[in-house]
Amino acid sequence: MMHAENIIHPNTINLLLSILMGLGLSASCGFRIFAPFLVMGIAAQTGYLTLSPTFLWVADTYAIITFGIATVVEIGAYYIPWLDNMLDAIATPTAAIAGTLATASVAPEMSPLLQWTIAAIGGGGISTGIKIGAATIRSASTLTTAGTGNFFVSTAETSGSVSVSVLVILMPIISLVLLAGLSYFFYKAYRRLRQNIS
Repeated sequence: MMHAENIIHPNTINLLLSILMGLGLSASCGFRIFAPFLVMGIAAQTGYLTLSPTFLWVADTYAIITFGIATVVEIGAYYIPWLDNMLDAIATPTAAIAGTLATASVAPEMSPLLQWTIAAIGGGGISTGIKIGAATIRSASTLTTAGTGNFFVSTAETSGSVSVSVLVILMPIISLVLLAGLSYFFYKAYRRLRQNIS
């Protein structure tokens, strides 16, 4: 009887886990752009994450400090009424870039072509989808609560960005569950808000 390790090469498993981790981090970029990179930098500097050679700068102390400051500014800006909706318009294309870079940065064993193809289509696509979903929910919240409910939306987004980033680095396989759960959550939340508006 053949064991699973004889059927699936360890390098293939590591490659799949790297892809899952990258996609999970890209989803985090859909909530907040800089928080995932802050978590990645700390994780890489402490030995919990292996970065692609071209992205080793993410673990540099100065880069981590910069990501930390940018994260605080970004989080704070989303708590300012009406400015949060304006930020979504700017952050949506930026999230696509951040998601692409996040996926590419944790794929050290891939060929460059495969690395950037998966990063652009998978990572960029997921982060864009999450950002658009979050922006839609925030817009609906603004219309139905005159912006008072946006505080809770922003808090949920920040918590989601940090917690998802940490979880996928510690347990990459959980990315599948998280991505499925996020998709279901956004679908249900969007339908509920649409019903409230109509």
